[in-house]
Amino acid sequence: MLTRWGETLDKQQVLQEYPRPQLVRESFYNLNGLWDYAIKPVGAMEPKTMDGKILVPFAVESSLSGVQKGLTEKDELWYRRTFSVPAAWKGSNVLLNFGAVDWKADVFVNDILVGSHTGGFTPFSLDITPYLKAKGDQKLVVRVFDGTDKGYQPRGKQVLNPNGIWYTPVSGIWQTVWLENMPDAYIRRIKCRPSVENRSVFVEAVCENADGRTLRAAAKFGGKVVGTAETRVSGKSATLEVKLDELHLWNVGDGKLYDLDFELEGGDFVHSYFGMRKVEWKNNRTYINGKVVYQRLILDQGFYPDGIYTAPTEGELIADIKRSMDMGFNGARLHQKVFEPLFLYHCDRLGYIVWGEHANWGLNIARPEAWRGFLPEWREVLERDYNHPAIIGWCPLNETQKDQDRDLIRELADMTRSFDPDRIYIDASGWTHQDAVSDIFDVHDYDQNPETFRARYLPLEQGETITVFNLGKHVGKPPFVSEFGGIWWNPAHPEGGWGYGNRPQSEEEFIARYRGLVTALLENRAISAFCYTQLTDVEQEVNGLYTYDRHPKFPPEVIRAINTQVAAVEKEQ
Repeated sequence: MLTRWGETLDKQQVLQEYPRPQLVRESFYNLNGLWDYAIKPVGAMEPKTMDGKILVPFAVESSLSGVQKGLTEKDELWYRRTFSVPAAWKGSNVLLNFGAVDWKADVFVNDILVGSHTGGFTPFSLDITPYLKAKGDQKLVVRVFDGTDKGYQPRGKQVLNPNGIWYTPVSGIWQTVWLENMPDAYIRRIKCRPSVENRSVFVEAVCENADGRTLRAAAKFGGKVVGTAETRVSGKSATLEVKLDELHLWNVGDGKLYDLDFELEGGDFVHSYFGMRKVEWKNNRTYINGKVVYQRLILDQGFYPDGIYTAPTEGELIADIKRSMDMGFNGARLHQKVFEPLFLYHCDRLGYIVWGEHANWGLNIARPEAWRGFLPEWREVLERDYNHPAIIGWCPLNETQKDQDRDLIRELADMTRSFDPDRIYIDASGWTHQDAVSDIFDVHDYDQNPETFRARYLPLEQGETITVFNLGKHVGKPPFVSEFGGIWWNPAHPEGGWGYGNRPQSEEEFIARYRGLVTALLENRAISAFCYTQLTDVEQEVNGLYTYDRHPKFPPEVIRAINTQVAAVEKEQ
C-alpha cells in the first residue's frame, strides 16, 4: 500500500533533513536515495551482479523501498553505491553515520571492512578517513543479516509470518545514512542534565583527540545568550555547568527549548538543545515542575503502510503527534520500537510527553543469548535519547513472563538508574513486576465492560491492595493503566482484521464504550495516568482511532471531549 505521501515522494530528495537534532554540524552529505541491492545466501561473497535498486532508508520489506521482499535466517542483504567526497572536505576526517540498521551490519569502504554494528534500533558512526582514495569515486558496501524471530535479538512486533498483533519485519537500513567532515579533535557525544533548582544545566561531553583542549558552551533562549561556560578536556571527557540568567520551564503542551552551542578548540562546532523540567511521580500523582499532570497517553507503534518503520516524510512524524493531540492526548507510550531522533525532537518542541521503551517483546529474556544482545543496545538507547525532555520515563521490558531472571532484571534497573537517576522507571510494562525494582505498578487491562473495569480499580482510592488478573497484587506504588481499550473497529471490513474483545455493532456503541472506559480512569482519585491502545491501525490489527493510512475513524473533537474531561486528581490540586 502506498499512502498519499508515498505516492508523491521524490526519490532524488528522500528524507534530506539532518537526522540527529541533538548533535548538529553544518557539514552534511546525505547518502539517502537509490542504492544497488542483492539478497544472497548467508556466507556468500559480495555479488558481482546486483538484483536491482533499493530506495534507502526504507526497509527491504517495504513498498517504498521498491523491493518489497523479505529476508529469512538463511539470507544476507547486500547494499552497494559509490560517492565522492566533497572537494571542500579535503584534509578533513570523514565520518560515516547510520541512523539505524536492522540487525547486524558489516560496512566496507573500497573493499575493506571498516566496522560492524549489532542492534536494529541504535546509531553507529565509523571514521572512514584511512580507507578513502585520494580522488575519484569511493565504493561503499553494507552487508546485513536479520534473522527476525529465528534468533535472540530485540525485535518488538516483527515476525516472519505476520498475524494478529505481530507485524511485517523490518530488515536493513531504515534510518538516514550520511557523511560529515570532522576536524582531528571533535565532540562525539554530549549529555545534558538540567537542574531546575540550580537554574543550570550540567553537561558531560565525550571528545576524540581533544585532551587539554578548551571546550566552550553557550546557552541561548530566543536567540539571546543566557549562559556560558568553558573547561579543559581531560582525556576524552569534559564536564561543565552552564548557569542560566533566565529560567524558562518546559511543560506539557509548551515545549520551551534552549539552544546549546559548543565550540571545541581546534575547529569543531556543534549545535544542540535542552529543556528545563523536573519529573516526579509521588502520592499517586505525576508532577512536572511541581504541578500535577494527568498523563492522557496513546499507544503509538510507529508503523506506516508504505515505509513500515520509516515515515515517508518528516512531516508525517509531526502529523502523527498532532493527530494524537487533536484527540486530546498529551503524550504517548512509544511501543516496541525505538523511535527516530527527529520524532523525539518534535515531541520536545511540541511539549508531547513520551515513555522510552525497547523492542523486546517476543524475546525470551530467560535465556542468556537474549541478554547479550539486549543489554548493550539498551545502553545505546539511553545514550542516544537521554537529552530529550519529552521522555519522562523508561520502560525497557514489556509483558515479561514469571520465569524471568530476577537478578538480571535488577541489574537492568540498576544500570538504567545509574545512567539516569532523574526519570521514572518501570521494570516491565504489564504482567510481572518485581518488588523494589519498579517505581510504578502498571497494568494492561483489556476488559471491554466499563462497569467491571471501573469497579476493579475503585479500592485503590481507599489505599487498598488489589489483584489484577495474573499480574499480582498492587503493593502501594502509583498505579498506571498503561494499556487498555483496543476496541475493535473496522467498518470497511466488518468481518476482517483483529482487535480486542467483542466488536461494537455501531459507531455509537464504540463511543459509549470508549467514554465509559476513559471516564472510569479519569474519575478515580488514585490514578493519574492511562494509555489507550492505540493511535492507528497496524496492518491486520484494527483497533486504532485512525486507519492505517491516517484517516480518523471518528470526529477528533468527539474523542477530545471525552479525553479532556477534568480528572479527579486535577480537581484536588
